[in-house]
Amino acid sequence: MTQHTEPWPAGTPCWTDLVASDLARTQEFYRQVLGWQYDDPRPEHGGYCNALVDGARVAGLSPADPDRAGAPPVWQVYLAADRIELGAQRVLDAGGTQLRGPTDIGPLGRMGVWRDPAGAVFGMWQSGEHIGFEAVDVPGAVVWCDLTTPDHRTARDFYAAVFGYHYEETGGDGVPYATFTVPRGDRPAGGIGGTDPAAQDAPSVWSVCFQVEGVDAAADRVRAAGGSVVEEPFDFAYGRLAVVAGPDRESFALMAPGQGPVPEE
Repeated sequence: MTQHTEPWPAGTPCWTDLVASDLARTQEFYRQVLGWQYDDPRPEHGGYCNALVDGARVAGLSPADPDRAGAPPVWQVYLAADRIELGAQRVLDAGGTQLRGPTDIGPLGRMGVWRDPAGAVFGMWQSGEHIGFEAVDVPGAVVWCDLTTPDHRTARDFYAAVFGYHYEETGGDGVPYATFTVPRGDRPAGGIGGTDPAAQDAPSVWSVCFQVEGVDAAADRVRAAGGSVVEEPFDFAYGRLAVVAGPDRESFALMAPGQGPVPEE
């Protein structure tokens, strides 16, 4: 396992979390599928807990907030920020919308949530004691984050203006896709792609992909644990992939990487 100990460069996908309707059920699901362990819930943060791989933080889980009943369950992606207030202003200047302004999370860091002009919701995280992902290149950790949207040009312009993303085209089969590199990065940190032209009313959404040793076996574990397989395992240029859903029908991907543009530390 590669352990990450420093704050992530600004603009890098650095954390993900999920609000669960039944926290115990969701914890058990991901324990079975990804082998996660958990630290103790934090009452001061609404019962939020961190998922761990060999003691390293890889994701967050939180009980559902009664005030947000009906909100769709999604894995929220957070992009690293050096100065979150400056990032928030850049979001507004570039045509984004603020959903939750910068907020202190005790000594852990500062966070906020915004919507980009293409419609995708994302968070920003300015690290304190909590830097975000602490493990990479290991089963159970996030291996890739990307944004898919029907309006990929607007999205790319927006994130370039806010975070300075530099893009490299990699798409094919009529669906545009580009990896992005952040100004202080030396390898792709994520991707932004279009949606299938045949798909009507496709949403704009950030997604997460968790690394596993074997995608087919992991998909079987998803079914056994009460989830569903949305897209059966298939090979592609950078490994083997499946799209699945958890107990609240939250979508995520499972990937066994081959050689390709996946972030390494």
